[in-house]
Amino acid sequence: MKRVQYHRYGGPETMRLEDFTLESPGKGQVAVKVKYAAINPIDWKLRNGQMKIITGNAFPRSMGMDFSGTVISVGPGSARFKPGDAVFGMARLKQGGAFGHAVITNEAFLARKPDALSFEDATCLATPGVTAWNGLVDKARLKEGQHVFVNGCTGAVGEATIQIARMLGATVSGSCSAGAMQRARALGLQGIYDYRTTDFSKLGERFDVVYDTAATMSTAVGLSLLREKGVFLDLDPTPTKFLRSFVTRKLKPIVCSARPDILDRLARAASEGSLRLPVAEIVPLSEATRLIGELEAGKKIGGKGLIAIE
Repeated sequence: MKRVQYHRYGGPETMRLEDFTLESPGKGQVAVKVKYAAINPIDWKLRNGQMKIITGNAFPRSMGMDFSGTVISVGPGSARFKPGDAVFGMARLKQGGAFGHAVITNEAFLARKPDALSFEDATCLATPGVTAWNGLVDKARLKEGQHVFVNGCTGAVGEATIQIARMLGATVSGSCSAGAMQRARALGLQGIYDYRTTDFSKLGERFDVVYDTAATMSTAVGLSLLREKGVFLDLDPTPTKFLRSFVTRKLKPIVCSARPDILDRLARAASEGSLRLPVAEIVPLSEATRLIGELEAGKKIGGKGLIAIE
């Protein structure tokens, strides 16, 4: 078996496609034969060492968080899945491994793939969908009729946030580039703003929830856009922001935290057609490091980049 690994923290040059031996799943774990994997910014943030306080200094480390595939085997105490089940979900943050032929993950990080949902579409759901749900539902307690503003509304987390917010009965506005406004209109936004030309500190509208899915909005601006009981969801959590959030209750730093109930809800929404993230480019595993590097360098492809595991 092969997977994308690195032997030290650093840039794209550290990535290698290497042989590995799949371990046996432990208690509460599942081994999955990967069919597709999706590329997310978290993949290169982990490789760059931005979260090494969590991931540690043991090498080699494997890359990749989001995937779809079929169950190979289950560990002791795992009862939700059996060999042959079609699933999608997330790898463990510290171990990764989705960019390879097979991966071990926690049972709680998986959901069954609905028959009506393709493996490609299922692969795109986990990190963007869970992150959107963590913010809108877990932190903001979004209610029907509320108004949400999504900064970075045509990124993967932004698009998931829009669709989930509308699914829950909210009105949604947002910001994106001028070139992405047509896509934003198709998603049903009420108000759309060009982030390059709009001074958000002077925006007249106020919102119940502001979700900075692009991680580019200052805390001061985000808080200024809120209604009296509004919540600012910050996707760039830092120790300082976590400390501030204990004093400023309107500030909610977001860390992607998967649960079975969230993944099952995303699966149902996707199978019903109310949640879908576009796939823009699919490459074989042999070309994975190239596409990861291009996306990390800022290449825009208009949707998700996937790796087809052969």
